[in-house]
Order: sequence, then C-alpha cells, then structure tokens
Amino acid sequence: MKTIITTIALFISLLSFAQETTHTLKVTVPNATSDKGEMVFALNTKETFMVAAPVQSAAVKIEDGVATVTFENVAPGEYAIIVLHDLNGNQRMDFKDGMPAENYNVSGGQMSFGPPVLEMQNLP
Repeated sequence: MKTIITTIALFISLLSFAQETTHTLKVTVPNATSDKGEMVFALNTKETFMVAAPVQSAAVKIEDGVATVTFENVAPGEYAIIVLHDLNGNQRMDFKDGMPAENYNVSGGQMSFGPPVLEMQNLP
C-alpha cells in the first residue's frame, strides 16, 4: 500500500511539474490599419514555419485598431509568430498580381521582398 501511495504521489508531482513548464504567451498588434476583418495569429516552431500547420493559431476581432490573442500551455522553446490582417475573413492570405493583398508580419518585424524570414524568439 505504501508503494502505491508513493507511486501516486510521485505521478501527481510529475504532472504538476509538467504543468509548470508551460507558459501563457500574449501577443498584441496595437496598430491595425482598420477594424475590418480579423487578425489571424500563428505560433510556429522551426519545424512548422511556412511548411506545416502551426503549433497554435487563433483569429480575433480587431477593436479600435488593436488585436490581442493569448496562447495557453506553450512549452519552452523557440517560436516565430506570423500575423495576418485577414480583411475578408477567409482565413488565408490573399494575393494580387503575385503580391500579398493583405497586411502581414512575422516576429522580428523585418519586412523585405520575398517570403518571410524565420527569426525565432526564445521562450524560456
């Protein structure tokens, strides 16, 4: 019986330790050009950036030019965030003449011609 109680106590402590190793990540875009549509956020790792579904994603309303999303239970690691101002609410980036027709940005803020460049941010 002692062994079972000890094993259960150890298991519960491991579960609580695992929960403590995740984070809540709050991301805010303070300067949307309009409140039209929604802001789409994608949290990516090196393995998912531009090639697979993000680790987490969310679409939120824009109010007074501000959009905020909270990602829960984010494990420590390196992440990149892609943000899209989805004007028509179709959950994807639209293009016109091969160029993005909707505003977007990637963590790091360096915008250039061509596809976004991966700049990872560390979440301890």
